[in-house]
Order: sequence, then C-alpha cells, then structure tokens
Amino acid sequence: MDLYPLWINGEPWDTGNYLTVTDKATGTPWATVSLAGAKEVNAAITAASHAFANKPLTATQRNEILMRAAGLIRSRIDDLALTMAYEAGKPLRDARAEVDRAADTFTWAAEEAKRIHGEMVPLEATPGSENRLAFTIRVPVGVVCAITPFNFPINLVAHKVAPALAAGNAVILKPASYTPVVSAKLCAILTEAGLPPGWLNFVVGPGHSVGQALLNDTRIGFYTFTGSMPVGEALKRTIGLRRCTLELGSNSAVIVHEDANVANAATQCALKGFSYSGQVCLSVQRILVHRAIAEEFTAKLVSVTEGLHIGDPKDTATDIGPMIAENEAKRAESWIQEAVDQGATLVKG
Repeated sequence: MDLYPLWINGEPWDTGNYLTVTDKATGTPWATVSLAGAKEVNAAITAASHAFANKPLTATQRNEILMRAAGLIRSRIDDLALTMAYEAGKPLRDARAEVDRAADTFTWAAEEAKRIHGEMVPLEATPGSENRLAFTIRVPVGVVCAITPFNFPINLVAHKVAPALAAGNAVILKPASYTPVVSAKLCAILTEAGLPPGWLNFVVGPGHSVGQALLNDTRIGFYTFTGSMPVGEALKRTIGLRRCTLELGSNSAVIVHEDANVANAATQCALKGFSYSGQVCLSVQRILVHRAIAEEFTAKLVSVTEGLHIGDPKDTATDIGPMIAENEAKRAESWIQEAVDQGATLVKG
C-alpha cells in the first residue's frame, strides 16, 4: 500500500501513526495516511501563521500559482479520478467530471485573485460631507481552516482552498478521514505549482481530536465547513465570534405537476436521486407528484432505475457504486424498512 504523509510547512510529516484507507468497493485496505496529533496541528497552524505574516504573495503570484495548479489537475485527471473511485467509491465517470470541475474552480479562483478590490463610498451624498473621501479595501483574514466531506473529495476541497489562497490567506486543510488521499495529491500539485511552504498545510485525524484542536486555536481566523448539522452547530459554538461559512446539507424536494413532461421528469429524478448512491446534499431526496400523473410517473421512475448499472466504481459502465461505509448502507436500508412498516409501498427493492 502507498503511504501518504501529512504536509506541513512545505514538508512531508510521517507521524508513525496511520489511518488505513479502504477500497470502498471491496472493503480491503488500499492506502495508509499519517494521522495528526496535537503536535502536528500546532505545527500546521504555526506554519500558516508565519507564512501569512512574513511571506505575503502578490495577486500576480497567487494568480500564476493557481492557474498552474489548474493545468496540473487537468493533466492528471485519470489518476485523480481513479483515486476517488478507490477511496470514495465514486463511479469513474462521475469522478472524472468532478476532477474537471475542480480544475475549473482553480481557474476561476486564479482569475479572481487579480480582481479583488474595494469600493468608493459616496460621502458627498450627505450634507456637510462634500469635501470628504472614503473608500473600502478588501484584505485577507489570515489563516483559514478548511474542513471537507467525503462526497466531493476534490471539488469541495477546491471550493475552499482555491478561493482562500486567491484572497491571500494561508490554509489548513482537514479532509474527511474516509477520503484523504486525493487531498494529499492536491497538496503535492499546489507545491509543484509553486505555492511556498506554509501556505497550505494538510492534517488528517478524527474530529474529536484533530478537529477540536483546530477549533480551539484562536490563531485561525476563519473556518469553512461542509458536513452535518450537529457538527456545524458544535463548530459555531466553539469558535465564538470568529467567522465561518457552514454548508450543512438539505432535504431537497422536486415537485412534478400534472402538466410536466413525465418521462423526462422521472428520468432526471432517477438519475439525480441515485447519483453517487444518493450521497449528495443537493440530490433528489423527496418527490412530490401530482395525483393525476402519479401512476405514470412511478412506472417510469422504476423503469429508469432498473436500467442503472450497479457495480465496481472503477468500471466506466457503472452508474451506482458502493456507499461510503457499510453502516451507512445499513442506515439507508433501515429507513426504507421504517417507511414500509408505516404503510409505504416498496415498488423497487
């Protein structure tokens, strides 16, 4: 198995404690990643703080680094997609699309690095202020902590890391323990693209230890988190007045009215509902269908579902791969049984 160390201050850190990453299709060990502890978290925050305070990057430098990173991501689409097929169980076609989107995300961030500006404030609109001038400027917050989920292991990392770097912030990245390898590879890509030491630091470990240590350290000025509602609430309680963005999922509904194109609606609901085994915060989660077309819609939904290919995510023909862990599959199955017990009809098991 390949070993992936942590990445702190531009150097690999092998801690001697390891997390085993499994092939989600088979459950067999596939890779190992170094686990962080209090020492590594402190070192990562120290490195990020020092880089931000002492080695600022100009807008031009940030633009060039991020643009080079976008090109490197595109050039390694096959390797990165296959990595996600292994560690995330994401079907290869979906994984390739995600890598391509991540490259776009880095490109957009690179372009914005040169367009960050403030605004003039029209004080002359107020009597007595005709000879006064005011303006705002935008400045980086300092050290940003990015905590990312398993379901989009490269693009949601890109959505957090690339804009933070574009705005001139140093970053500490803690990916989901299910899917850390693609983040390790992304750190290597950014280093190759010219990002200096300290600007991106990569730590892996449980939320109750590594995550909590990151939340408790006041040298971090901003947190960007995607995950569950309970963890998001706990994060906000811990960091107090420090700023954050929280993306905490949804319960997305689709309404299919009686004048809809039933075949198209059912097809899209099936494809979007089962995309990545339903492990997507904006997937189709509830469908509200007009009574007049319910029977026709249901028949088409079942038909499309039956045509989806279940298999190894590393096979390009696969539409549906495994869920991220066996306990998650059991949880979904229990919900189906609960619905049946309460009177629902199972039309496709």
